[in-house]
Formats: sequence, structure tokens, C-alpha cells
Amino acid sequence: MTCADADRTPNDVALTTPSEVDCGDPEMGAAANPNSGRTMTAIAAAPRRSTLPTTMTAVSTVLTPAERLRVDAAGEGLYRSIHRDSVHDVARDVREARANAIVVSVKVCERGMAEPLTEMVREFPRVPTLALLSELNPRTPQTLLALGTSGVRRVIDVRDAAGWSQLRSAVCDECGNSIQRYVLGKLAQDLTGASEDCWRFFQALFLSTPDVCTIRRLADRLNVMASTLMSRFFRARVPSPKRYLATARLVRAAHLFENRGFSVANVANHLQYSSPQSFGRHVRALLSITAVEFREQFDSPAMVERFRQDLVHPYLDKLRRIRPLARTSRPQRQVM
Repeated sequence: MTCADADRTPNDVALTTPSEVDCGDPEMGAAANPNSGRTMTAIAAAPRRSTLPTTMTAVSTVLTPAERLRVDAAGEGLYRSIHRDSVHDVARDVREARANAIVVSVKVCERGMAEPLTEMVREFPRVPTLALLSELNPRTPQTLLALGTSGVRRVIDVRDAAGWSQLRSAVCDECGNSIQRYVLGKLAQDLTGASEDCWRFFQALFLSTPDVCTIRRLADRLNVMASTLMSRFFRARVPSPKRYLATARLVRAAHLFENRGFSVANVANHLQYSSPQSFGRHVRALLSITAVEFREQFDSPAMVERFRQDLVHPYLDKLRRIRPLARTSRPQRQVM
């Protein structure tokens, strides 16, 4: 059974999956404490944190043998490296959803990689590409200029220990989270005054990993029964969680389509639809347009605005009151 089939009812839009990186938070907030009355207004001064488990970013590289060992050591616990011998192989990793960031060696680029690197960066402008500088030689300045012309905008100098920390920070800051940060920033403004567990629901829509492809799996991630989650949204008279999940997935799709190197099939694969046709049916069910028309009409900011206008702004008062994850306690029987 595919993700598209696992959680479907006759009246529901077929769903598939979100993706990208999660950031862990040891404090579970209101969902772990059902008696907490703390709201987003009360914690507005504190920075938002994700309450979802951590996953590692996959980084595809073209490096020297010595650099490979050191990049692996620097990324322990944060990212996993996929070492390749050519830019062509790296581009295939990105296209086939095996990697969502790229690191290339300045030393290796001296051998004449400018043309394929330029083509790759132009095809995938939203995929972070970092250049690693581990040594200097007479050809280095010219190579750095060529990298800049190719579209590489960040060089990490790892000739001293501080550079490896910068590499870790760069991967954490730049790889895979730009659209999530953007949409959650907008939603944080919209949902001022909502409960923490309501906020956790919206976080999960955009920060869950690709295997969270049905409401059952989303509910498991949030530690609540799927039937409970659905009924609480129904009683609050707001759109169903499935509709929120389906539309959030299209926000991700719009972001991926900003890379012209991705075809409809590539995007469907990234988001774990069962097929490009399944993705097309999903788009048509929600927006009444084809997948190609969706690509032409919606970039990620436009799709974020569609999400807010359709699913958030008309229901602000109700969303600020809903407690979708709050645990209820059963009354204890009196012993006679």
C-alpha cells in the first residue's frame, strides 16, 4: 500500500507526504501538560522551536579523499555525506531526492568543472551549494572567481578548526529549511494567542519527514489518536486535518518547482507521491488545475498565501481556541 492509499476515505482528497529537516525540542509544551494554559501570546518573546524529532540532512559532495574524511567527521550527528566523483552524479542525487545540499571542493574544481557546475546551480537554485577551501595554491584565486561566476555564493575556509564549525552551521542554516521557516514565520504572526499544541500541529505540517504521509502517521507523530484529531477539528468547525496536510504538501511542491531542473516526476518522487499521475490528481482536486499549470502559476510565496487565505485567515478565532492535542482525563470511579 502506498502513502496515497493508506489513509483515504471516500470524501477525502488523496494525500501523500511532506519532507525536509526537523529540529528537536526537549520541551514538549502544552501537549505534554494538558493543564497548561500557556498560549503563544505568553511566549511571544521567546524564539519558536520545533517539537519534532531530528533527522539528518543528506549532503552530496565532490571532494578530495582527504577532504572526504574530514567532512564526514565534522558532520557526525548533523548530516550524512554521499561522496561522488563528478558534478553529474551530484545533480542526479539532487534530482532523485537522495540529497538536499551540495558541497564541492575548490581543489577539485581546479580540474575544470566550471561548465557542469554552472549548469547544476542554474537548474537547482534553491538547493544550497557550498564550496570547501582546504588549501591554497596559485590557481585558487582564479578558481574562486569561476565558482562565483557559476553561481556558488558561499565558500567555507576550513584551513583552520573554526572553518569546520562554519561548515556545520552552514549546513544547519541553509539546507532544506528556507520555505519552512518562511511559512512558519507567517503563521506565527497569524496565530498569535493560539495554544501551543495548535502551534505544534502547524509545525508538524511543514516539518515532518517524508514517511508522515497520512493523518494516522501525523497523529502518531503528535501523540494523539487520529480519530480524536479529526473529531476536534470537526467540532471546532474548521477544515479537516487532511485538507491542511494536503495543502501544506503543495506549498512544498511549489518550492521544489522553483528549481527548473525538477520535472513533475522528480517533485512527485521528492514528496513521495505514488506516481506523477497521483500528484496531478492531488493538484487538480485541490486547485482545479493541472500539475503543469500549477508550476506556471504558483511559486512558494504565492502558495503560502493561498494556504493562509483558504485555511487560516477565515478561521482565526476558532484556531486560537482549538486544543487539538490536549489530553483528556477520564473521571475516576468511586469505590463503595
